Amino acid sequence: MKKLFIDYDKFLSIPDEELQCSYKMHPTNNGILTLREEIAFLFACRRCEDYPCVNSCPTGALKKEEGLIKRSNVVCISCKTCSLACPFGTILQELLPYLVSRCDICIGRLREGEEPLCVRTCKNGAVKYLDEDEIKDKTNIYTIGDRIVVRVFNWLKEYGIKK
Repeated sequence: MKKLFIDYDKFLSIPDEELQCSYKMHPTNNGILTLREEIAFLFACRRCEDYPCVNSCPTGALKKEEGLIKRSNVVCISCKTCSLACPFGTILQELLPYLVSRCDICIGRLREGEEPLCVRTCKNGAVKYLDEDEIKDKTNIYTIGDRIVVRVFNWLKEYGIKK
């Protein structure tokens, strides 16, 4: 089965206006930002002992749940305090939109034989749509849901941190 493959380091370097998304419910917002946030919280977050990002949030929008950081977009006021408090720069300010759009892998485009719009508009190869067996280098490959695969350096696994 084909999946959306994201190389996170390359993905972060793409300006938002270059990478298009076909999410129709919120044309000014797209699934790209939500994917970046989800990957950051799952894999790039270093799980600080005292969680300065959570503690700095004036509204309580960030929570630690089962060792993972979760953000409630309904409570978040986009003040960016968590971004400033993160000692590793994991929470990027542009990842804190008010609206949240979930990536549906462009299901409508796939039904018409087209590839996802983000794949078509990605110029640096950070986003691809391919079969898992087409991924030659399996180093640092992780799955998000059923249809998204990401290459990202996982700090927790690398350093044996269990939180």
